[in-house]
Amino acid sequence: MSKQRLQQVGDRIQQILGAVIQSEIKDPRVGFATVTGVEVSADLQHATVRISIMGDAEEQTATMAGLQRARSFLRRRVADEMRHMRFIPELHLVQDTSLDYTIHIEEVLRQVETERRANPPKLDDD
Repeated sequence: MSKQRLQQVGDRIQQILGAVIQSEIKDPRVGFATVTGVEVSADLQHATVRISIMGDAEEQTATMAGLQRARSFLRRRVADEMRHMRFIPELHLVQDTSLDYTIHIEEVLRQVETERRANPPKLDDD
């Protein structure tokens, strides 16, 4: 299958899962979660779903547990929306921590900037 078609299928699955997670999952453990991307295997048998979760570590763990428990429901909803497909991929949910890493890097850069302003580097006037 072409890369473009796989990307289209992944994008559609991402849209469906994003809407379902926000509006249809009733599990109280599931907090604010966003589907950041979906990668579909070439044979359409597997889809890796990257999910970004807001909150502390405990809330993130609880949200992932709730989503893992709802995996079959999520797959069924994808199947309902994508009836034209012969096979619906098995969903593999993975927590996307790239946002946390980006926030951490921004904090470090702000600290360096603050330290630089407090203690400017001394330049030699040679």
